[in-house]
Amino acid sequence: MATIKPFRALRPKEELADKIAALPYDVMNREEAKAMAKDNPYSFLHIDRAEIDLPDEIDIYDEKVYEKSRENLVDFFKKGYLVREDEKSIYIYREIMDGREQTGILACVSVDESMDGTIKKHEFTKPDKEEDRTKNIRYCKANTGTILLTFKNTDRIRENLKRQKENRPLFDFTSDDNVRHTVWKIDDKEEINEFVDAFKELKHLYVADGHHRSAAAENYAKERRKENPNFDGTEEFNFYTAMIAPDEELYVMDYNRVVKDLNGLDEDEFLEAVRQNFDVELIETCKDDLDIEKIVKPTKKREYAMYVGERWYRLNEKLGGEYQNTNAQEKDNIEGRKLNPVDDLDVSLLNEKLIEPILGITNPKADLRIDFVGGIRGMKGLEERVKDDMKVAFALYPTPIEDLMKVADDNMIMPAKSTWFEPKVRCGIVVHEIEEIE
Repeated sequence: MATIKPFRALRPKEELADKIAALPYDVMNREEAKAMAKDNPYSFLHIDRAEIDLPDEIDIYDEKVYEKSRENLVDFFKKGYLVREDEKSIYIYREIMDGREQTGILACVSVDESMDGTIKKHEFTKPDKEEDRTKNIRYCKANTGTILLTFKNTDRIRENLKRQKENRPLFDFTSDDNVRHTVWKIDDKEEINEFVDAFKELKHLYVADGHHRSAAAENYAKERRKENPNFDGTEEFNFYTAMIAPDEELYVMDYNRVVKDLNGLDEDEFLEAVRQNFDVELIETCKDDLDIEKIVKPTKKREYAMYVGERWYRLNEKLGGEYQNTNAQEKDNIEGRKLNPVDDLDVSLLNEKLIEPILGITNPKADLRIDFVGGIRGMKGLEERVKDDMKVAFALYPTPIEDLMKVADDNMIMPAKSTWFEPKVRCGIVVHEIEEIE
């Protein structure tokens, strides 16, 4: 049974919603965050990435950053940029990007369900990133970030969402990246209870994006419970905010790789090594080809694109002998090989047959020679990284949402940076106060 809970949100004053709403803290670096918030005193990045308001020599994890986050949050409330709702509500949040809709529910979910496996996870977290978001909650006394959760949709929830979108929205604006954001507020108790009851029919929710933020919410709840041993579970620190979107609404993009060197090999030696495990085909494109995204981007599972030496190559797992007219999945079926959900991921195959044995990277999560590029940057973005500071790039086919759920259902962990979701849920649209600002 999954629990969702209404709450008294801090949310933007209507005419400031487009200026306040900001991309999540972890999709940009300090310099990019500073540029995004330049000349915009309303940007929620002043709370989520408060280092942008401090001298550059101050470390992003310095205590002064978290103090500034709290100071800015209070300032936003005192100045009326953020207003507190009179009643507990939930919200419907729709994003439209390139004509594609993503709609979900903004509500609180349970820390206990995050810890007992009702809310399933599929990624490890990094201790420094986890502590960063824990401190942000601790200082702000609020959940400033919004985790993206998903679930296997039901007719009941589908119809509820459709009905609510027929009402007049609270917010409706288009962000600088041409994504349209529409928010509907639900404060009617019967309507809220209908959603709450519908979610009780679900066995699980799944973390799609935001493992560090959900882990931070757990950490903070444990701290507060230790300080308050007589807690009864209704306290606000036992909950955190999430955008909960059905699986059929989510758009997963590719999450690609770039590597700094060829592990001591020259280009010819590297290509020869790759050919041991992959069929390698040169993609005949011009450097200025405007359709490079269509020509180069992988179109199916177990297909990769590789950029090295200013050329693109298509890679497919090498299948010889009796299997040369089949695909990799059919080969597995013929051999009766049943891969576990993690080993069956494209990113796992790339790690197993190329990244580790040829490039010598055994721990992609920690090795500084490898970096990860979200699919929103496109194939041109990979070319630019190779021309700038890398040697080779790999483009992957997006990990299907059902594969993410299979991994989570088996209580397994996906390799680092396996999924990239678009559009990103904007922060600042709702803030869950753990202790109300006075």
